[in-house]
Amino acid sequence: MTKWIFKLLIAGLMIITLSACQPKSEKQSSERETTDEPITLTIRNPKVEISTQFEKMVMAYELEHPHVDIQVHTVGGAADDLADLKAQIAAGDGPDIFTNTGYDNVEIWSDYLEDLSDQPWIKHAYKDTLKPVKMDGKVYGMPLNLEGYGFIYNKDLFNKAGIQTLPKTLSELQETAELIQASGITPFATGYYEEWKLGDHLLNIAFAQQKDPQAFINHLNNGTTKITDNQKFLDIVSLLDTTLKYGNDNPLTTDYNTEVHLFATGKAAMIQQGNWIQPMIDQLSPDMNIGFLPIPINEEPADAIVVGVSNYWVVNKQSSDEKKREAKKFLNWMVSSEQGKSFMTKQFKFIPAFDHIEANHLGSLATEIMTYYQTGKTLNSNWFSFPGNAREEFGLAMQLYVAKQLNRDQLLQEFQKSWERASAQSSN
Repeated sequence: MTKWIFKLLIAGLMIITLSACQPKSEKQSSERETTDEPITLTIRNPKVEISTQFEKMVMAYELEHPHVDIQVHTVGGAADDLADLKAQIAAGDGPDIFTNTGYDNVEIWSDYLEDLSDQPWIKHAYKDTLKPVKMDGKVYGMPLNLEGYGFIYNKDLFNKAGIQTLPKTLSELQETAELIQASGITPFATGYYEEWKLGDHLLNIAFAQQKDPQAFINHLNNGTTKITDNQKFLDIVSLLDTTLKYGNDNPLTTDYNTEVHLFATGKAAMIQQGNWIQPMIDQLSPDMNIGFLPIPINEEPADAIVVGVSNYWVVNKQSSDEKKREAKKFLNWMVSSEQGKSFMTKQFKFIPAFDHIEANHLGSLATEIMTYYQTGKTLNSNWFSFPGNAREEFGLAMQLYVAKQLNRDQLLQEFQKSWERASAQSSN
């Protein structure tokens, strides 16, 4: 109640101040805007790294729109990013704005996705960024940003260890790790408490390095090829072994925040993460000298990193018409107003997926990602095309391998079983 009174007082003062110098039509327009009925929006923010910054942006929006109260629920990191959303949706209490990864999830969640095809930001989206959220010619999501991941490395620690040439192959990565370890620093920060880091991001490299990733996935679905017969998956396990050999103790109990802290405070020289950790690094170690390494899994030189749209803002189709209208206004404000664009680039350190937002002040990680993106040295995120619960089961199986409860052959067999099971369920 106090919050509403405060905002209404501000709105009233603005009307009094401006009324004397406004033409009649403008004055009437302002009065109409400030007499809008109070409305509450709920937003599910999937980026725990920017929780504070996101709350500040929401407050800025509320000051400009006194009739709107926005309640933010932030998830991510160690939290299950979908379990609570599914429960809320099932109970008819879903947020007005949430996120969707696109691809198959657009069809799966279609009953809850509002058509956004008429929104003004559509014309500014980079080529192909809307493809994952298109269905039947309509657009159902607004890109959060562009993101990329690989091995982030501490350039100062590399120099301290005498590393003059960056590793491009697995054997070179192992030699680099030896030099770093000899200098008294842990080579890898390995936070394998969250299965998504293993089952989504790491295993994706084996898919992304196929000659034709989508064709390979199609062959898996129709049973004409198997994971157990594919060398790339043996290679990815060799890379995993390398990170375990040269990583921190107790990787299965090292969570997201602890892992980033190890790296940001200089206790580890490399971390498998993406530019989304830039705000956390800036808080812990401002002006840290860091960059990206492509992830090598064998003796073929790696020269690309995974880059794509991380997620899409969507509007809950089941919300009231008034809430849907206000939700669309808020999303458009984020990518069109000067304040919204400033928060996106300067506070969130997001790489914009829109051509009308300047990509400045984003940090060294974003700068390097844009270089990879603009030169076409990128790999795709393929976990969106995995059937059913395969990606979750991949991560759990890899955690069992880390715990030495599965050997290499058993791990690959578990991958294949998970795929066959999920594919069969999806086809029913």
